[in-house]
Amino acid sequence: MSQFLCRVADADGRVFSHVEPASSLEEARQKLVDRGLYVYSVESRGGRLAGLIRQKSGRQIGGSEFLILNQQFNTLIKAGLPILKSLDLLATRASAPKLRPVISQIRDRVREGKSLSEAVTEAGVFSKVYSTAILAGEKSGNLPGVLDYYIAYQRVSTGVRKKILATLVYPVLLISVAIIIVTYLVTAVIPKFALLYRDLNVELPTPTRLLIALTVDYRFVFLGVVALMAVAAVGVFLWSRSEEGGTAFDRFKFRLPMIGDTLLKFQVAQFSRTLSTLLTGGTPLVAGLQTASDALTSKLLRSTVSQATQMVREGESLHTALASKGVIPELALDMIEVGESSGALSPMLNSVAEFYEEEVSLRLSALVSLIEPILLIFMGLIVAFILISLYLPIFSFSMTGAVK
Repeated sequence: MSQFLCRVADADGRVFSHVEPASSLEEARQKLVDRGLYVYSVESRGGRLAGLIRQKSGRQIGGSEFLILNQQFNTLIKAGLPILKSLDLLATRASAPKLRPVISQIRDRVREGKSLSEAVTEAGVFSKVYSTAILAGEKSGNLPGVLDYYIAYQRVSTGVRKKILATLVYPVLLISVAIIIVTYLVTAVIPKFALLYRDLNVELPTPTRLLIALTVDYRFVFLGVVALMAVAAVGVFLWSRSEEGGTAFDRFKFRLPMIGDTLLKFQVAQFSRTLSTLLTGGTPLVAGLQTASDALTSKLLRSTVSQATQMVREGESLHTALASKGVIPELALDMIEVGESSGALSPMLNSVAEFYEEEVSLRLSALVSLIEPILLIFMGLIVAFILISLYLPIFSFSMTGAVK
């Protein structure tokens, strides 16, 4: 049975949103009419509302706007306002207008008697980490405290991602500009020179012949090879989206020199910080592991944590369960073992996250500082080869004329 998001009004003229389970859109509309409600609209869940949100922010709501929303919500709760009243205020005054329809939807479900965590989960646009944290806050009776932990987690995670993206901006820009320049030379400049030299009917130097052969005479062969490589890359990407392919591809990525270890440690840092936040908020270890594994993007690491979760459920210690697959770095396992032994697992996981986040940031900066000059030199050599090859015959003509 599907669920439909309905905009309706009751006999008193109060307009509100409502989720109606039904087999079809017509059935949902009829059920609402039978209850004496005036129906404004009926849409399949995940339709216009979720599409609007996902169109701008991906699959799930996140980023700076979501961080500000949580800060506003937590401030209202700490001020003593009931959850429903806080949601009422945010539904009309949230700093991000695109989030207001979602907040209205959550408010209506809470008004119908559902818990906040249930309403957040059913909205379908929030991460499982967020809904699990709210559930832990409700069970412990310390929702503001748990939101404080989640806001700190979100602030650090967002900051790390922004720092990494900022570090990668210049190399990406450099590669893009170089590709545009080379593409222009190959498609517009070289064919004109090739035509000129063909009309002159002179013997060309070897570099010039090679350049013209690759970019003019055998252009379609060259483009075919490039297209074949692109198709192969797309095939590898699609294969990596499957569970088996993704696990194998992750194993390959994590074994790459320099880059692989950095990618692995970034994933471990993400897992450690997520689990630390959930445990600090009062989520049990097994439930925290399940949620933290769902938040991972690496299929290999997600599989490792899922299997470790089952072992922990059966009585194994966390560090032993994680070590069984040989994926998690030794230092992280040692720190987790110390945290378990001392009863301070959550702070130790936070330390693991901080240590690896700092190491990833330093390594990334070092890699970028190394890659930038290499890219400059490589692209400079390509452009220099093209230009020298094009003008070398002209220099030869000039020298020949001067000798005569």
